[in-house]
Amino acid sequence: MPAMGLHHAENACCALALGGALGHDAARAAPALLAYAPGAGRGAAAQIAVDGGTALLIDESYNAAPPAMRAALPGPGAAARRPPHRGAGHDMRELGTFSAALHAGLAPEAGRADLVFCCGPEMARLFALLPAAKRGAHAADSAALAPMVREALRPGDVVLVKGALGSRMALVVRAPTESST
Repeated sequence: MPAMGLHHAENACCALALGGALGHDAARAAPALLAYAPGAGRGAAAQIAVDGGTALLIDESYNAAPPAMRAALPGPGAAARRPPHRGAGHDMRELGTFSAALHAGLAPEAGRADLVFCCGPEMARLFALLPAAKRGAHAADSAALAPMVREALRPGDVVLVKGALGSRMALVVRAPTESST
């Protein structure tokens, strides 16, 4: 299946299991997953030009609920399976009194990335918990963060951009392909 992230595979397995439970042949349905392509903001991946080479940009800029954040962040052992990883994330919203703890609780997963870029006041909590060597930059909002992420990209990087639609992280997704002049 041409999609990155365990969450895509889990969803596909659930769909095949449900189809099987309803009497459909999962073995016949499975090859259709080869044609699956995540949409913009939902895991779409694209090679982008960076300093004479390319980097892989993963656009997860539509949903930033805590389970979605954890699913998109690199899991244990990820460093052994992929090139250097940059992550850019914005505040998760509508978390009420749990917001501080939920943002801080992402530190173990976010800390597996090589470099982390954050924006928003709640993500400042996460950013402060990261080792200094992992801190790319923190900004007030996505518009301020976008040029910082663009400047940090190097050939061979994998960059994950994660945030809710309302956080406007699509600005960070577009930044690497826009001129810096």
